[in-house]
Amino acid sequence: MSAETAERRTLSVLVEDVPGVLSKVSGLFSRRAFNIDSLAVGPSEIAGLSRITVVVRADEVLLEQITKQLNKLINVIKIIELAPETSVQRDHLLIKVRADSPTRLQVTQAVDLFRAKIVDVSVDSLTVEATGAPDKLNALLDVLEPYGIREIVRSGTLAISRGARSMTDRALKS
Repeated sequence: MSAETAERRTLSVLVEDVPGVLSKVSGLFSRRAFNIDSLAVGPSEIAGLSRITVVVRADEVLLEQITKQLNKLINVIKIIELAPETSVQRDHLLIKVRADSPTRLQVTQAVDLFRAKIVDVSVDSLTVEATGAPDKLNALLDVLEPYGIREIVRSGTLAISRGARSMTDRALKS
């Protein structure tokens, strides 16, 4: 299986909030030579539990392998795949773009088109903040690139299922 034929898969992993759990999860991927496209981690709505969102390129077989291996880790409580059509998925992006006097208006208009916002201004650059689907953020980068991107900081994908039921509901009731 090549990276080109694999689908982008988003896994949400509920884990005990203990030292070393992220290292165990990322180490599992490394030992098995699974590449991580995106990784985000933070506390959940329940004290003592954290949520790790991992994006990988995988077919069904590889995804099943990954899930089985994650389930073997002692601190893993629950794993769900979040399909794009049944979840909300967003990345967060900060971009420092060259914007001198002659180009500042054009850069500002481009930023407005993507409903992004300017969060810092200096004499020859603007820092832009944008949140959205990865494709939207990639398109914004493509539009800003001709002006000169000086720096990019991008979060991993954050994802949550649509509807009222939460992942912790599923984990604690199953």
